[in-house]
Amino acid sequence: MKLRALFRYLEPTFFAGLLDDPVLYLRVRPSGRACLLDCGQIHHLAKRVLRSVDALFISHAHMDHFMGLDTFIRNNHVSPRTFDIYGPPGIAGKTARKLAGYDWNLTEPSWCTLRVHEVFPDRTATYLLPGAEGFPCRFAGEQERRERIIHRTDWLTVEAVPCDHKIPSLIYRITEEPSFGIDEGKLERAGLVRGDWLRVLKRRFHGGFSDPAPLSVLRRQGEAVGEELVAEVRALYETIRSDERPAAIGYVTDIGASPENLTKVVSLMAGVTLLVCECTFLAAERDKARRSRHLCTDDLNYLIDRLRPPFVLPMHLSKSYLDRSRFLYQELQPPPGVTILRLPEHLAPRPLLTSDVPDFI
Repeated sequence: MKLRALFRYLEPTFFAGLLDDPVLYLRVRPSGRACLLDCGQIHHLAKRVLRSVDALFISHAHMDHFMGLDTFIRNNHVSPRTFDIYGPPGIAGKTARKLAGYDWNLTEPSWCTLRVHEVFPDRTATYLLPGAEGFPCRFAGEQERRERIIHRTDWLTVEAVPCDHKIPSLIYRITEEPSFGIDEGKLERAGLVRGDWLRVLKRRFHGGFSDPAPLSVLRRQGEAVGEELVAEVRALYETIRSDERPAAIGYVTDIGASPENLTKVVSLMAGVTLLVCECTFLAAERDKARRSRHLCTDDLNYLIDRLRPPFVLPMHLSKSYLDRSRFLYQELQPPPGVTILRLPEHLAPRPLLTSDVPDFI
């Protein structure tokens, strides 16, 4: 089975090798748009890939997770669109200072605007950076966080939780919105009979049940089938809907293996279909992982055992393991039902040598 077949709306692509800067691209099939999780080295992504992105989710502002924002802006700044950027506290100021290093004397009124959201444990602060004015940073308001959801579209929700990496580092969960589905057994037990009313119910579902009008359904009445008006349409759907769990993707990178961090990961990532998780060090360098606030293979094995996701993609292995990445997969011990996905060491193009360039001068 192909991994993408497990998702109804999302199409995940990991545009990095095991030792490259992590970058997860999520295309949303129904809309044709996408979101990007982290953007370190991304110059190898095609322009049409970058121009399909509407939202970026940054774990933290270390170079290998954030420096590619310049490349993203380079490919999108002349678009008359607003891009959402989410990250930990301070990300708006860091974005503004990055862009302030360039001259913007040739701006046009149609240039893009960045809407940057700083995610705190208890609130979200939003800033606007209008490209038409050279991307100045302006506070646009603050909203209390009563839940973990920070971003929602018709097709997905994104949740975020801050963890410790000596600085705040966000971990993300992207969950597909529930799709309309009817359980035939529940339908029969309720005495309901299929008909055009199910198409109306489906429209009500996708409209968030905002239509208050009663719904005429078909129900068995002894040996006959008759029409019946149902006032509580949402409640009706809840009694006959299928129990299929929406697919979800978890993204965890650059966090320490403290009990508090691991508890947050287990809580946020419960039930994910695909866990994309850093594993920077092998078990023998556990102490180094602890000092640098990273995970090692023992930590990832613990998370896999607790979460039991169908698929796990280890990533962000330390570059010190060049040509030794096979040891990572040897140390991971997935329980039955869990598949470890493997990456090549590099997907990003290797740096050029002088011998690679034609000698014109």
